[in-house]
Amino acid sequence: MSLKSVKTPETNVVEIEFTADKETFDAAVNKAYKKQVGSITVPGFRKGKAPKHIIEKLYGKGVFYDEALNEIAPKAYEDAIKDQDFKIVSQPEFDVTEIGDEGVTFTAKFYVKPEVEISDYAGIAVTKTVREASDDEVNAEIEQTQKRNSRQVEINDRPAQDGDIAVIDFDGYVDGKQFAGGKADKYNLTLGSGSFIPGFEEQIVGKNIGDEFDVNVTFPEDYHASELAGKPAVFKVKLHELKFNELPALDDEFAKDVSEFDTFDEYKADVKAKINDRYKAQAESEVEEQLINALIEKLKAEIPEPMFAAETENFVRDFDSRLRMQGLDLGTYFKYTGLDLDALRKQMRPQAERQVKTRLALEKIAALENIAPTDEEINAEYERIAADAKLDLDKVKEIVSDEMVREDVAVKKAVDFVKEKAVVTEKPYDPNEKKDEAGEADEYVKIDE
Repeated sequence: MSLKSVKTPETNVVEIEFTADKETFDAAVNKAYKKQVGSITVPGFRKGKAPKHIIEKLYGKGVFYDEALNEIAPKAYEDAIKDQDFKIVSQPEFDVTEIGDEGVTFTAKFYVKPEVEISDYAGIAVTKTVREASDDEVNAEIEQTQKRNSRQVEINDRPAQDGDIAVIDFDGYVDGKQFAGGKADKYNLTLGSGSFIPGFEEQIVGKNIGDEFDVNVTFPEDYHASELAGKPAVFKVKLHELKFNELPALDDEFAKDVSEFDTFDEYKADVKAKINDRYKAQAESEVEEQLINALIEKLKAEIPEPMFAAETENFVRDFDSRLRMQGLDLGTYFKYTGLDLDALRKQMRPQAERQVKTRLALEKIAALENIAPTDEEINAEYERIAADAKLDLDKVKEIVSDEMVREDVAVKKAVDFVKEKAVVTEKPYDPNEKKDEAGEADEYVKIDE
């Protein structure tokens, strides 16, 4: 098996001509004969016993060629390209140009990575938003934790009031008739929450446990059930129980219960620090997004379609995996969203294109700056992959090639290079500033992949 010629018929396309010797081809034909002979009927022979030359005479000399060619083409192709520096990004398209006394001659056409140009990537101007947690934000987060640690206490000594949880039966009527969805027993309704029709909760306030009474309301004009919109209704209500959520005191004991700290002041300071950490991470993410936008603008390349298609499929597979982790699958997702596989691909295509362009830009920067990973960095990346996949390190090294890991680490180091060279201007956070939706980070696109 040997490589005969290499052509580039168009941009980013390579066509090679290669051969498989006659001995290899004949062996594949014999293998195909042995596999198929049992299903071939030849007059005068028991099924499965007809000689190969008789079958070829009856059905044609090439009767076993298709299977034989499919058998040898992939291996011959691999041998032909193994010493070549092709950066192949698509499956090959095979063709057979000759079957003769010397063996078989194939052609294979495939796409390769494009030539890439990029400049002015050092010193990109970006803006970082500096945001500090306010007292209101800290208090709101602590309040949420306080509510999660509350306990329900029954009320037996007073009428209902806003904030109480009323346990009620209700049965609704419009024009003297019950309507669908208007009846429930032992329903827990927080008074003042606004979760029921306007005016409903207010008429429970002041009532006592055991009271039975009518609640008169009018459905809003824009109510989702058009047959009820704008109509007056009467609900027959019985109040069974009253409860309220008793919040724990915000003191040192609370801090000990909900954190590793001994005092409330320490706990509160930690809450503020964690909010600030989130804001810093968000600011870094926004900076990276600005860098991605700039790198993509500076990138010059004719990117072949198969690269975008392959990355789109990667996004679909990743999405499917995340659904399965939640106990779902694509079939269920399509059922509830009304999408299909083609629609999902179309939805993910812009993200995939962005990812491909980002990767090409960073790979080129790594090459231009002679950025290469150390052995320690390679080993650390293998260990990270093994930990994330929950696999043995040796198993990961069998699955993931050293070349692939080196490229990934080099790309990450190129990210660090671009960030280090960026010209960063800090600005204070403005809550009234409208976010530029076109520049928001996409959950699928990661600069360090």
